[in-house]
Amino acid sequence: MKTDVLTPLQVFNLPQRLAVPLFQRKYVWSQADQWEPLWDDIRRLAELRLKSPGVEAQHFLGAVVLQEQSGRSGALPEWTVIDGQQRLTTLQLIFDAAGAAMEARGLDKLARRLDKLTTNSEDDSDDPDDRLKVLPTNRDRAAFHEVMNARPPIDYTTLAEHQSLIVRAHQYFGERVEEWISDAGSTSDTVAAHRADQLVHVLRLGLQLVIVTLDRDDDAQEIFETLNARGTPLTAADLIKNYVFRKIDAEGSDTERAYHDHWMIFEDPFWEKEISVGRYFIARSSLFLNQWLVAQVGEEVGPRATFTRFKHFVDHEFDGTMLDLVSSLHRQAQLYQRWSERSLDPHADLGPIELFMYRTAEFEFVKPALLWVGDVDAPLPAATASAVVAEIESWVMRRALLGLSNSDLGRIVADLIRIHRPVRSDIVAERVTDYLSQLDRASTFWPGDEIMRRELSELPAYRRIRRGRLRRFLEAAEDFQRGFAAATPAKASNRVPRGQLQIEHILPQQWRLNWPVDGLTAEISRDEHVHRLGNLTLITGSLNAAVSNGPWLGANGKRDQLDRYDTLLVNRWIKRHGAQGWDETTIDQRTDLLIDALLGTWPVPDGHVGVVADPLPPTVQNIELKQLIAAGLLSPGTMLVPRSGTTSQQAEVLDDGNLQIGPNRFSSPSGAARSILQRHSNGWTYWQLTDGTTLAALRDEYVADKTEASSRHSSLDMGQTKINDEPTSPPPHTGEDAG
Repeated sequence: MKTDVLTPLQVFNLPQRLAVPLFQRKYVWSQADQWEPLWDDIRRLAELRLKSPGVEAQHFLGAVVLQEQSGRSGALPEWTVIDGQQRLTTLQLIFDAAGAAMEARGLDKLARRLDKLTTNSEDDSDDPDDRLKVLPTNRDRAAFHEVMNARPPIDYTTLAEHQSLIVRAHQYFGERVEEWISDAGSTSDTVAAHRADQLVHVLRLGLQLVIVTLDRDDDAQEIFETLNARGTPLTAADLIKNYVFRKIDAEGSDTERAYHDHWMIFEDPFWEKEISVGRYFIARSSLFLNQWLVAQVGEEVGPRATFTRFKHFVDHEFDGTMLDLVSSLHRQAQLYQRWSERSLDPHADLGPIELFMYRTAEFEFVKPALLWVGDVDAPLPAATASAVVAEIESWVMRRALLGLSNSDLGRIVADLIRIHRPVRSDIVAERVTDYLSQLDRASTFWPGDEIMRRELSELPAYRRIRRGRLRRFLEAAEDFQRGFAAATPAKASNRVPRGQLQIEHILPQQWRLNWPVDGLTAEISRDEHVHRLGNLTLITGSLNAAVSNGPWLGANGKRDQLDRYDTLLVNRWIKRHGAQGWDETTIDQRTDLLIDALLGTWPVPDGHVGVVADPLPPTVQNIELKQLIAAGLLSPGTMLVPRSGTTSQQAEVLDDGNLQIGPNRFSSPSGAARSILQRHSNGWTYWQLTDGTTLAALRDEYVADKTEASSRHSSLDMGQTKINDEPTSPPPHTGEDAG
């Protein structure tokens, strides 16, 4: 291995062919992230030379790794670009675009200087592919050849590949070069020529590259993994792709055929789409490879560790050739894509796995389980796979209904796979059920019916559950009414169209317009009910606009509109039981009905309670002062004082739960605090009684009283109860379970 710091003139002056392997990623540099910063650096150097002709400042571009290839008889020297193809390709586009600008101005000598950096002489080789010194990867060659061979002045709109990043980069740099040469404050051709000369000097001699050249026998993969300088970071899929094809090449297989037969699927837009995973976005191909790996090894693998763990798996755990592995990956990716795309069809008759894909679309942590049960090389029997998926779906969706954390579920999914991969297929579903049933931490447990009913009966679902997820829950309730109970799928007809309907409040959010009640207690009760499950339904978009905030009864009321136009089964109960009106009582009754449907859609095993050793924390969200007043914890007329040292102003508690400071009224403690501090503040801790008791302390007392009252109606003791007196850790699996 040899390392040199070279200028573009030193790198590109000699006749040569720098070939990017077909399995490397396509050109991905963009204007905002790379083109503009690079042009700014080039422009800065050129302007410095104009101001100070004797200064020879240079700009460092990063590293390029090249590996020498066996010479072809009578052909140019050839190097494989191991790393730095984005850099090399961009430089070639800049040189050619600048040369075209020079030629269009009649500056032929300058154009020829740049042309020598991009093209080989016809005398050097008879191979047409040898004309350009850099040969990009297959996907970019058509666009690269087209724009590099276009004669100036170039009309980019006429190019067949005008939408490609390659052509757009060429156009961007061409326009910047022309603008800079012309921006001389003078129409003089001499001034423009001088500026062009300085720019060409910078392009040939003012830039620097670290060129790492490898001998034919050097380990190119090791260098590729460690030398990623500035630029768009390589994804896990990029690293794995290069590793895979170097292995295939070392095995003596046909890399080009393997690439076209097995890897090109990952270059489809479906796989290049970036998927949100927490706070990050990851290309679907990289995410799939991570999930596939988890399904193979039964370990939780972080996205950044995907490549390292993949290498270890191949080197120490996989029994087969790399060609075998990439063939398996291809078939698994095809199946996964089919599942995913079919799950997005709102009217398709989905199977268990496809429906699971739709309902858990945002829960990427659970997808390795699908790749385990649907492993193309060792799939579970269809009935067994359906049973396993149903249990996992119930576990995930029940937790999602309660808004419980998913942060520890990826580990559980990985452990579940590791433990149950060797289990006989005829008992694996039963074992998975046992495993999930005995999870007993708040971060992982499988909620039973009792806690579900207790929590969902008063849950402000519209505020707590994301809209897309809430729509899927309501769709599941409609499907249940249509006969899609978990135990009797054969009786079902068509499912509700997925993702097509809108969520509507029956009692509108702005209920005071047409649905008034008398007294603070009644207002509090109405506010508490408006976002509950029983007050939410699905309707068509056209119906939604007509019934938004209107009254319930009357010729054009909501009930009349539903009766005329709506066909959903979940709305039949509303129309029948709301004949005389819609209020808190009917909302509670319908909440119970929807809970029944959701628990029937995602059942738990008979006798399963679902308890936790660490109790769930009480919630304080959506508590308002008027609830404290109604509970007798706070009296109208009470004067609240701020924290010591801030102000002498006080806030009076009004009978409607608002606060008054001077002539101003505030609907929340935080709003009142902000009016004084002129910044955001937690009003619940800012305001206190004259004895020092904060509003937050009163709120906590209110929540504690509600929690205690609720628990008196439940036999569930979350801190002590166990399931059938069984141990709380997952059961051990002995050798008799292995197939």
